[in-house]
Amino acid sequence: MSIGQVVNLIRGGVFEVFILAAPILSTALVVGLIVAIFQATTSIQEQTLTFLPKILSMLAVLALLGGWMLSHLRNYTIVLFNMIPQFAR
Repeated sequence: MSIGQVVNLIRGGVFEVFILAAPILSTALVVGLIVAIFQATTSIQEQTLTFLPKILSMLAVLALLGGWMLSHLRNYTIVLFNMIPQFAR
């Protein structure tokens, strides 16, 4: 196994993490921004107000995209297992 192959494996793994985490994190970012704008316009400075909408939106995205995320991760794992004989040489 060469250094280039190791770098490609690490790059692929990091890319998969980004792809799988992006929908959930972007949802939390957007909901947090909306709640922060709401708090700024109404002068409500309650710190716990952002917690519940973020958690509920993240759970909703996970419920909607969970099947896609699982199949994407399964396909990546299958590709990795199919690459094992190539690296054993």
